Amino acid sequence: MNRIDRLTAILTQLQSKRVIKAHEIADRFSISLRTVYRDVRALEEAGVPVIGEAGQGYSLVEGYRLPPVMFTQEEAQAFLVAEKIFEKLSDRSSGEHFRSAMLKIKSVLRSSEKDRLDQLSPLVAVFRNRNQLQLKGKDEHLRVILDALSSKKLLEMSYTTFDEERTSVRTVEAVGVYYAFEQWYLIGWCRLRKDYRTFRLDRMNSLKTLEETYDPLAHPTLKEYIDKVRAAENLIQIVLSVPLSFEKYLRVQKYNQGFVMEKRSEDSVEMTFMTSHLEGFIRWVVCLADQIKIISPPEAKERLRELAEEIRNNSN
Repeated sequence: MNRIDRLTAILTQLQSKRVIKAHEIADRFSISLRTVYRDVRALEEAGVPVIGEAGQGYSLVEGYRLPPVMFTQEEAQAFLVAEKIFEKLSDRSSGEHFRSAMLKIKSVLRSSEKDRLDQLSPLVAVFRNRNQLQLKGKDEHLRVILDALSSKKLLEMSYTTFDEERTSVRTVEAVGVYYAFEQWYLIGWCRLRKDYRTFRLDRMNSLKTLEETYDPLAHPTLKEYIDKVRAAENLIQIVLSVPLSFEKYLRVQKYNQGFVMEKRSEDSVEMTFMTSHLEGFIRWVVCLADQIKIISPPEAKERLRELAEEIRNNSN
């Protein structure tokens, strides 16, 4: 980063909070405190009203704003929630860019709003399973895919399949990316398989863009493709009877498993699901095999019995 860009970024950071300590600036840009002092002095000489307080940090004169955009308190709180969620769902590179964008957003808030967000931030948390995209080697996957989608360039990846655990190199014309079932997915035309495929980002061992471009108009849009797949799916209807006291254990994930409707009685709930993957569904409900009752179809009942027998044999 050249000095002009750094000075602009420091000015944005100064607007993001009431007071910024010198070491916060030094840590963000990996520069020395002496360089921070020189940069702040340069901003002052350029007419920026920076106030420096010994032992406190730097602040800007109240009312100084760049750019002239204002947000409501509710909008500012929504940004805070979005920041917490995005941090847990994205790869490291996209997360860093999002945090940079958030600093620019916070920079135009009034001092009272900044104080309110600072107080609210530690009171809001998002928990989820380990984000595989934060691991080294996968920390830029989402950004690389977004760049390829915008530039219409081919993607090349080393990919390991889930079922067979086979690794191969794929060249893909990207159609779109989406988040569902606690994972990020890429849909694209795979030149190796000569068909559309769905790839989980966390199963990509390496990923890069190629210089060759492709025509996106040769493919359906992301929405068109997903709608077509859903219409063509051979869905299986599964009906469960679950005691009311155990329903809570299925409540969080039921929508990810194709939940459609339910009928409640005095002591149980009958839940209907539509799924295209019987094996995956049965393995999901096996944790409550001692409590649930599969009403239909017969093949679901049989597979649950088989799986329970396999578990019993493995434990002997």
